[in-house]
Parts: sequence; structure tokens; C-alpha cells
Amino acid sequence: MINRLLLICIMLMPLASIAQKSKVEEVKIHTSAECSDCKKRIEHALLYSKGVKFANQDIDTQILTVSYNTSKTSLDKIMHTITEAGYDADSLKANKEAYDKLPDCCKKGGHKE
Repeated sequence: MINRLLLICIMLMPLASIAQKSKVEEVKIHTSAECSDCKKRIEHALLYSKGVKFANQDIDTQILTVSYNTSKTSLDKIMHTITEAGYDADSLKANKEAYDKLPDCCKKGGHKE
């Protein structure tokens, strides 16, 4: 009986270490989002990225809130996804080709209310 318990514990130990490595973090990133189209583009790009649990772009503050699983993605990958969508992410500048393809309303200063 004790041997079975010991065997079960030994078999479950790797699962416990995997569970401990999975951690959800939340970050706030300043973007160059200008309008609701920008919000949709950024959130869509991130929500289809592995490990991202939640993404919400606030247009008024240009702050993007992202929750992500640290064992599946990183802040660097998230920032890269944003720049590849054509937007600045904190101090990282948008990918020029992606930015050039954005509609005028999504370019810096392009959305006038």
C-alpha cells in the first residue's frame, strides 16, 4: 500500500512543477491606437496569439491591458505582435510596412472626432 502511494506521488510530481511554472501576468502597454478600428486590430492580433488570455485597448488613454500565460508567451512576443500589426508598443516603433497598410484613420493623428 505504501509503495503504491509513493509511486503515485512520484508520478504526480512533474505535473505539480508544470502547474507552478504556468503563471498569468497582466501588463499595460502604451500603443499608438487612434480609433475603434485600431482597437479591433490590436485586440484581434493578440487574442489569436498563443498564451494571451485577455486584451483590451482603451482608445482614450491609448493603454492596452494584456493578461497572458508566461509559460506560453512573453512580453517581448506580445510587443512584437503589436508592432507587426502596425502600432507602436511603448518605446518600440510600429513595423513600417504594416503601418503603411493601415487606413488613414488608424495612422498617427488620423482620427479626428
